[in-house]
Amino acid sequence: MKYEIITTASGLSELCDRLATKSVIAFDTEFVSEDRYRPELCLIQVAAESIVAVVDPLQIEDTGPFWDLLSEPGRTIIAHAAREEVRFCYRHSGRAIAGLFDTQLAAGFIGLEYPASLSNLVAKLLNVKLTKGETRTNWRTRPLTEAQLNYAVRDVTELEAMHRILRDGVSEAGRMSWLEEETAITQQSIHEAEGRENWQRVSGATGLTPRQLEIVRQLWRWRDQRARQLDRPAKWVFRDDLLVEVARSGSADPKVIRGIRGMEFRHFHDHYDDLAAAIRRALDAPESELPRRDRGRPNRTAPMLAQFLNTSIACVCRQHRIAPMIVGNTEDVRDLIHYELEGERGGEPPALVCGWREHIVGDAFRDLLKGNLAIKVADPFATQPLEFVETGLRV
Repeated sequence: MKYEIITTASGLSELCDRLATKSVIAFDTEFVSEDRYRPELCLIQVAAESIVAVVDPLQIEDTGPFWDLLSEPGRTIIAHAAREEVRFCYRHSGRAIAGLFDTQLAAGFIGLEYPASLSNLVAKLLNVKLTKGETRTNWRTRPLTEAQLNYAVRDVTELEAMHRILRDGVSEAGRMSWLEEETAITQQSIHEAEGRENWQRVSGATGLTPRQLEIVRQLWRWRDQRARQLDRPAKWVFRDDLLVEVARSGSADPKVIRGIRGMEFRHFHDHYDDLAAAIRRALDAPESELPRRDRGRPNRTAPMLAQFLNTSIACVCRQHRIAPMIVGNTEDVRDLIHYELEGERGGEPPALVCGWREHIVGDAFRDLLKGNLAIKVADPFATQPLEFVETGLRV
């Protein structure tokens, strides 16, 4: 397979000039994430008509021109399962990928497997088998072998053909606007997550008092800043279980912190004072500013109704030929029940009654709750054996 390898800033600039003339660009990335604060971009593969290229970010200091190109409106950008690619574009350009067509997401909108791996979807749509020999390769190693490069390039050479098939399928189903809406929502949520504090996700913090939760928040901030400085995963800097134990102690005394089992490790020796300062900030915080765990809303709905409606998501998705995992989950169903039956209409409406989801789920759930629809066993041997039927009670 013929492809060019781009290793200089001038080469990247020239490649971007040629890509700018194309209306459709397919791309993918290879990265290593397990030992970095954020995934390290190691390779960019791109294909557009006769252009097939591999860009080496480890040898090019600034790949910004490429990401700037992807964020310019006016063309279709094809990628598969593009969550990390969206992050890379946002970090390098501060913008979303314009005209993004995610083949994994598009497949779910016409009832195919979701989330499907690239190899499975290529086999399904094109009857082509992609090799998996380099799945666990270390993309930092240089020079890359011919096998590594060929493997990487194959991840983009089939995307244009897949795009044509999936685009036609989504268009015939009348769901192109839905796909575009969901793509925009997904990119926006990824961008928002980039700047969000995720201290609430520290494991083991359930049951802590508001003051202890504030300690968790301040320690999380210290850990995040330290991890960013070291370019290491946050949990390598300060494990969740140790962070929670320090918070439980509720003491800003460095001697008390040092005495907690596990805190005697060498890499903490220079940071006891920093940890104590973070705890003091938490202890000094006004009561009104302390965080509190969301205890959830009182559930007055019969559990059986929630289970029934949760099961019905798969049923409605089967009838509409759309992947259930795109539509919603158990928490989304609970939000809808509270919204429709329990009068909790303050704030944002639940996801299942917004945008395209209202046409798929919201309207059907309302009819179920009113008794206008019922569920029957259509085929007991099918993967999804249930389907909706009219009850004849509709007024």
